[in-house]
Amino acid sequence: MDGAVSRPSPSLEIGMTTLLLPGLHGSGHGHWQRRWADEVEDTILVEQDDWDHPDLDAWLARAEAAVEENPGAFLAGHSLGAVLAVHLVTRRPDLPIAGVLLVAPADVDRHARRYPGIAGFAPLPTAPLERPAILVASRDDPWMKYARAAVLADMWEAALVDLGRAGHANAESGLGRWAEGLALLERLRRIGGGIPVRRVAAAR
Repeated sequence: MDGAVSRPSPSLEIGMTTLLLPGLHGSGHGHWQRRWADEVEDTILVEQDDWDHPDLDAWLARAEAAVEENPGAFLAGHSLGAVLAVHLVTRRPDLPIAGVLLVAPADVDRHARRYPGIAGFAPLPTAPLERPAILVASRDDPWMKYARAAVLADMWEAALVDLGRAGHANAESGLGRWAEGLALLERLRRIGGGIPVRRVAAAR
């Protein structure tokens, strides 16, 4: 969406907690999500019982419980975790989620046949998220073509951030602690406070 993104309901109390939602196989050593969980205050990595065999219902239940324990939290999902965040927001619009940061979401519609383990996360929701959202996409992500990410950002009414050529925005991408991601998270918090975000290109 080229312009302001949706704002939260005025009745929603904005929290300071960020819930981190990793994707398939979890976010291992060196991944920015693990770094944030270890080094950034008020961040919680939502652990799943089985990272290698994702089950949408089970993963949703764990994420729902984390939100209920941290009302007003922001979500920061990567890859299949970003898809999980979208499913959670669209299936449970009543949950007190202040905003979502979607980093390199996996195109489960395209890859489900090749990777049947993720088929349960397809199809991708297409409804607006109806809360502040930023989608971060890479120009050479093997899991999501940039043009497809742009279409999804429009459908979800999310601000689109061009990460350049950063692969799947994971540990192999060399992002480290990913300070730019933390800056985007802060921008998301400002949306929650009523300051709109526009589509921008993030520096590597």
